[in-house]
Amino acid sequence: MEEPEKKAATHGVRCFAKVKMFLMALTCAYVSKSLSGTYTISMLTQIERQFGIPTSVVGLINGSFEIGNLLLIIFVSYFGMKLHRPIMIGVGCAIMGLGCFIMSLPHFLIGTYEYETTISPASNLSSNSFLCVENRTQTLKPMQDPAECVKEIKSLMWIYVLVGNIIRGMGETPIIPLGISYIEDFAKSENSPLYIGILETGKIIGPLTGLLLGSFCASIYVDIGSVNTDNLTITPTDTRWVGAWWIGFLVCAGVDILTSIPFFFLPKTLPKEGLQDNGDGTENAREEKCKEKTKEENRGITKDFFPFMKRLSCNPIYMLFILTSVLQVNAFNSSFSFMSKYLEQEYGKSTAEAIFLMCIYTLPAICIGYLIAGFIMKKFKITVKKAAYLAFCLSLSECLLGCCNFLITCDNFPVSGLTIYYEGVQKPLYVENNVLADCNTRCSCLTNTWDPVCGDNGLSYMTACLAGCEESVGTGTNMVFQNCSCIGSSGNSSAVLGLCNKGPECAKKLQYFLILSVILSVLYSLSAIPGYMVFLRCIKSEEKSLGVGLHAFCIRIFAGIPAPIYFGALLDRTCLRWGTQKCGEPGACRMYDINRFRNIFWGLPVALRGSSYLPAFIIVILIRKFCLPGNIDSSETGPAEMKFTEKESECTDAHRSPKVENDGELKTKL
Repeated sequence: MEEPEKKAATHGVRCFAKVKMFLMALTCAYVSKSLSGTYTISMLTQIERQFGIPTSVVGLINGSFEIGNLLLIIFVSYFGMKLHRPIMIGVGCAIMGLGCFIMSLPHFLIGTYEYETTISPASNLSSNSFLCVENRTQTLKPMQDPAECVKEIKSLMWIYVLVGNIIRGMGETPIIPLGISYIEDFAKSENSPLYIGILETGKIIGPLTGLLLGSFCASIYVDIGSVNTDNLTITPTDTRWVGAWWIGFLVCAGVDILTSIPFFFLPKTLPKEGLQDNGDGTENAREEKCKEKTKEENRGITKDFFPFMKRLSCNPIYMLFILTSVLQVNAFNSSFSFMSKYLEQEYGKSTAEAIFLMCIYTLPAICIGYLIAGFIMKKFKITVKKAAYLAFCLSLSECLLGCCNFLITCDNFPVSGLTIYYEGVQKPLYVENNVLADCNTRCSCLTNTWDPVCGDNGLSYMTACLAGCEESVGTGTNMVFQNCSCIGSSGNSSAVLGLCNKGPECAKKLQYFLILSVILSVLYSLSAIPGYMVFLRCIKSEEKSLGVGLHAFCIRIFAGIPAPIYFGALLDRTCLRWGTQKCGEPGACRMYDINRFRNIFWGLPVALRGSSYLPAFIIVILIRKFCLPGNIDSSETGPAEMKFTEKESECTDAHRSPKVENDGELKTKL
């Protein structure tokens, strides 16, 4: 009786300790890490407004994830194989959850958000301090004690978000390298493509969910439940609006911690798929032999590090590919990180709408492109040389077609005294802004406050006072200002809160932009798969682990970290009107010169990508020179790969095992 019970218990443990169980847990980890990453990028604008910081500092926060990743990537890549990989992944997921929780902490420490306005809830009807009043005895001044105000401004609570993002990057480090190696060690070779495909699906579900969560949180006011939203005088389309960014980080923290739990119950090693149910002693002996061989390889990894580095540095295609990737990722990171800000400024959309449009138009198109690229490469057995041509031509076509974004334009918001004269005539930008005119000089208005109103004449004004409005009706966002001397010379000229809309013509151009975005996303994903195949085939199989890690390291340190910072600093130079915090300290930018903003937003990525095609073209020429057997398909690239590396390296070739051949075939198919 005892023996069957013991067998049943052992069988239950073995059923749980299968590759499929690990695959399910790893897929959830892929979803959670991409969910939190995409959500963080979507909330950059909200964080900028919450803390009143420039775009360059927001770029530093965005790049801090890569800093955390770099701190552990070498340790994880070379010593993680010797440790308990599932537990390390579980710890990494828990650390990601901790990082997301720390990122949400400032909301609970800084109190309610006080946006820049001339109207306070108490003065909605009982006071006319925000209206045009002749012979006012004193100009409006902040009531808070200056010493306390400066102390509050210099509290630097955004550093919590920075540190949390660094910790999140540290936690994400072991998921991909240790997860993939675990699957490749214990899965059947023929099952690996299916398993990797499932993981890639998780990498798509995560960003999709993250953008939807970001759109939802951006539409909710940041202090929901703490303030009466009926008294708000701003709407989600206002550049002072801050969504409930902290809610999404708490959700991401919970998902990350829940995802970590299954990994603590998974074993360090598993029987190879197909061998666990086989009682043949020879198979078990072969499995033990493979394990011993793996241990020996792990012991020698530090000994081989410098020779591998030397070979990779002597590989011209590999080094040129790194240069191409760095330039391309600089361009991609620059535009993707601030795309929601561009849609707000160019087309007048709210942050929630901008994030939602990015979600439904770009991500499905990228998925379709990946599927089509994989099908084409498998169906037509694309060779390495043809893959290089295909990737180069498709990527170049996407870059050239992307220049059409310069033609799909909308004008600046018509703000009197800022982008146009009070008479409605276009004024030159970047000259001294004279916000006072004959119609409002008598009003004793504050000139450094951003609280815009839209007049009946279709022009916007920075405040109701500067519009010359003498009366107000209603409360909250429904307030209407009347008898505005700057809006019209006769009749009961009125204005409402917020900037004027850009009109139906701009809405039509937004549709053109979204259609173009779909086409560009498909072309981008079509070129990515063959391009990555060329990258994998240009290095020896025993150098692949180090080559891929070094490639990721260079991208992070030369693109992931600096790109958002310098791009944000360039965008800051196009700001027309900075927000004003308490005590007169500058805050986040309220309005940009959209023409200069557009030129930088699209011009810099085009310049970076354009320069990347020179090394890419040299790669195509080198592949044509070295990979002479042009009709070798992707599943037979082993010999061609070896021939190339023989010519560029003085080191002798190692014999490739059947496992390595299958691994190469798998990555090529992907």
